[in-house]
Amino acid sequence: MTRDLRVDICVIGAGSGGLTMAAGASQMGAETALIEGGKMGGDCLNYGCVPSKSLLAAARAAEGMRRGGRFGVDGAEPAVDFARVHDHVHDVIARIAPNDSVERFEGLGVKVIREYARFSGPRRVEAGDVAVSARRFVIATGSRPRIPPIPGLESVSYLTNETIFDLTELPEHLLVMGGGPIGMEMAQAHRRLGARVTVLERLRILPRDDPELVDFVRRRLTAEGVDLIEGIEIDRVERAGRGVAVFAVKDGAERRIEGTHLLIAVGRRPNVDGLDLEAAGIAYGEKGIAVDGRLRTSNKRVFAIGDVIGGYLFTHMAGYHAGVVIRNALFRLPAKVDYRAVPWVTYTEPELAHVGMGEKQAREAMGDIRVLRWPFSDNDRAQTERDTDGMVKAIATRKGRVVGASIVGHHAGELLLPWSLAIDRRIPLGKIAGLIAPYPTLSEASKRAAAGFYTDKLFSARTRKLVRFLSRFG
Repeated sequence: MTRDLRVDICVIGAGSGGLTMAAGASQMGAETALIEGGKMGGDCLNYGCVPSKSLLAAARAAEGMRRGGRFGVDGAEPAVDFARVHDHVHDVIARIAPNDSVERFEGLGVKVIREYARFSGPRRVEAGDVAVSARRFVIATGSRPRIPPIPGLESVSYLTNETIFDLTELPEHLLVMGGGPIGMEMAQAHRRLGARVTVLERLRILPRDDPELVDFVRRRLTAEGVDLIEGIEIDRVERAGRGVAVFAVKDGAERRIEGTHLLIAVGRRPNVDGLDLEAAGIAYGEKGIAVDGRLRTSNKRVFAIGDVIGGYLFTHMAGYHAGVVIRNALFRLPAKVDYRAVPWVTYTEPELAHVGMGEKQAREAMGDIRVLRWPFSDNDRAQTERDTDGMVKAIATRKGRVVGASIVGHHAGELLLPWSLAIDRRIPLGKIAGLIAPYPTLSEASKRAAAGFYTDKLFSARTRKLVRFLSRFG
């Protein structure tokens, strides 16, 4: 027997965006229902950000033992117990999970329904034996790995980000199909933990990032022993003993690449299956649910946020979307998304971080720009850490307004925030250049890059004439 539930806000999906939306709405006084048939916490907690960064931390510890000789602290090849690495990863998940749990959200006053949802009308959703009617709905169902239509793939065992963290034995030879952030992070992590790793990428690795800075990542992974094969077209896959063989074409020649494990990391697809969006009059396509600038779907009482709308598939963007919807749905404010200062980080070593426009995009949009660079090799803190492989690269208008920045190097993601603030709040380069940066810190590199905008003027012939003129007056 179906029971009816009437609320102000019904959120479908308990990932990052859905949880942020549900918590905010409930604490602001709205009667809120949260529907989730899978794991609380969604992809980020269970299959994405949290386990991947935990695995990378273990890999960094292993690499630190190998590289201690740089400081006169001789180490040795680490003895990696991969079962314990697995336990470490899942212990981190377990420690964070209470923040996303049913108990916590029920404590916030949210009505949590542990079922999968489907629309049965423009203002009605059914989940198990509950029919929910709401003034506003928010779809936050996220995305899942995209599995390419490669012949033979259905006959072999393969991994995705949803299964790779369940391994308790280190792969002997991991083949990574896809050179995006997930593929590159997993490639470096498994290589540092002792696996042989081959990356197969159809175009170039990290295609959304600045090619100049991607070169730093490419060189490091190659030096660590990751076999990067770019510009390769995969034709088919087959079983090979207990492993898998990939048949591909590179520079017109067919190649056979054999490994023990295959990781598919070629992109994501939105989770819209089973929602019966047609019943609610919600338009969608292969890239996700269509939304306007206020994140409203074609059914104006239904919003959609996060990965399910395509675009920027990042946890922090789902949280940002939730804030926009809260202003629209609860306070009736016509808030719109602003993507000028969208940041992202790839957590390889060196890290690769970006916000705003890239150099190519800025040149196409504005033509006349200034490109400012400062290498980590000229940063004293980087020298003390023996980690000078990096650079700050900022993009500005001719008048000194920041429109983009990319950083590659140690802790690049931690250095990105001032540039995000500068773009979002239109802070000119002079303000960044004029800051007092503590010495010695990596943050000085950003200050130096910003100051480079004024170097030609500051040390020009005109300046020297002015100084000589003023010196006449004692």
